[in-house]
Amino acid sequence: MRISHVPSKVLNNMVHFLAPYEQAVDELKLKLKGIKYGFQKSGRYSPIEFVVGRVKKVDSLIKKAKEKGIDFQGENWQEHVAREVSDIAGLRVVCRYVDDVREVLQLLQEREDIVIHDIKDYIASPKDSGYRSIHMIVSYTVYHGSEKITLYCEIQIRTLGMNFWATNEHELRYKYAGNIPADVLGKLQEASVITHQLDILMNNLRQEILTPAEVDQSLEDKLEEIFSLYVKQDLDAASALYREHVSGFEEAFADNPKFKMIYDLLGKRLG
Repeated sequence: MRISHVPSKVLNNMVHFLAPYEQAVDELKLKLKGIKYGFQKSGRYSPIEFVVGRVKKVDSLIKKAKEKGIDFQGENWQEHVAREVSDIAGLRVVCRYVDDVREVLQLLQEREDIVIHDIKDYIASPKDSGYRSIHMIVSYTVYHGSEKITLYCEIQIRTLGMNFWATNEHELRYKYAGNIPADVLGKLQEASVITHQLDILMNNLRQEILTPAEVDQSLEDKLEEIFSLYVKQDLDAASALYREHVSGFEEAFADNPKFKMIYDLLGKRLG
């Protein structure tokens, strides 16, 4: 298919047709970045690393529309394209961890300014190529001049690893004009597995970091013993017992009055 097969009046109207989609991408990028900055301004970790967006190029849009059987000779081609091609406007949200992807998905599901029509979980069920991501088809309303227009948009949510893999896979498909050799496909699938394993490993490590260490209740008894030694002025023994049994668990006892007293009284000896 060549663009020359499309009536010139259609091509001339494309800029006007795509303008609301450009506006939708700009507005959604701003709102998605607003989620990130909202977390950061409140001193919290943001599940969003970065956001990018794009509107389909004219040749790509026409190709996809023709694949869906849309006839550009008709007067209502704009309505058909807007209804049948749901990814004219595309946003990509990239996160550090798999848990972040799930959190962003939940945040978007709770919003009132977008309506979600479809969610495809290619993380739980990756494509045969090894592609992983969350794909959402949503509708979003823009006020374009005097017009109120509701448009379909696609939102993808990925980890940094998934995005790295997908970017390279896309470049290879372009290089081989969509016909990637079998051996290269095999390597891509292998790379996808490795990337996913790394995502899971890093996600588990993060959970381990965020999960407070379990505190042995017998440490309470050690505090009593340390305090008793301090009262007896046996400071060396008190400090040694502290280093052996309590050091490293300070946060767990931050609200314990006896611990605070011991720490304040013994000071650097407890280091």
